[in-house]
Amino acid sequence: MVAGDSPANAGNVAKARPSDHPASTVDTWLKAAQADILFEATSLNVETGQPGVDHIRAALAHGAHAITANKGPIVHAYRELRDLAKAKNKRFLFESTVMDGVPIFSFFDQLPAIHLQGFHGILNSTTNVILREMENGLTFDESLKKAQSLGIAETDATHDVDGWDAAVKTAALITVLMDIPIRLEEIERKGIRDLRPKVLREARMDGFPYKLVCRAKREGSGVKARVGPEKVIVGTPMGGTSGSSSYICFNTDIFPILSVFEGEPGLYATAYGMLADFVRAVAS
Repeated sequence: MVAGDSPANAGNVAKARPSDHPASTVDTWLKAAQADILFEATSLNVETGQPGVDHIRAALAHGAHAITANKGPIVHAYRELRDLAKAKNKRFLFESTVMDGVPIFSFFDQLPAIHLQGFHGILNSTTNVILREMENGLTFDESLKKAQSLGIAETDATHDVDGWDAAVKTAALITVLMDIPIRLEEIERKGIRDLRPKVLREARMDGFPYKLVCRAKREGSGVKARVGPEKVIVGTPMGGTSGSSSYICFNTDIFPILSVFEGEPGLYATAYGMLADFVRAVAS
């Protein structure tokens, strides 16, 4: 969390440390710091989106811009937080929640009157690494440890390998870009734990490697979405998405195929996304 003397003065930003402000709640901290911007980066809570939802709600109610890298609040409280930000004439920004700092959400701000019909892609780098290492002969556990040693997988990688991270990203994209709120339990989800190295090696040799794929498509007034391992084709964008790379293909009424590929971003990319949102907020 940071506070500055004025939203228009990006050079006057000071960090608020616990020793500076021994406040017991975010609300009292915001008042004590006279915060203009709050950066929210708590861990993902799949079930409720907390405490991120409360942090962002408190910031906006206080009159501060809110920037987050946490996908949970987008899935569980997007419309409420969006409307509160509008009522307070503040920004609620979250580019770092999907594809690191690539401007996926603000990209669609530049496409007025476009109707997104669906999308598919590969949005979880941890499973990219694990699947490739298993193709190379490592066990699942060995592959996970390697992903952790590279700094790509967290100590507890359950959200990644069981498909929760990809499902939450899918839900965030649907909720914001398709304007259809969706519950996580409405997304068909399957992780990669049941895949075996022999099956993965044979699929790669045949030219159809497995990837953890996200899909969403409008159906009537709703949307059908799924996350799960699929065979893709070598030589296609999805077939070439490996390591920390990500890929998404949007299907719109005007542009049937509109794709974004993010190749091997570093660990700084998520931080850049929050910095870019900061610049957007103070420039607005």
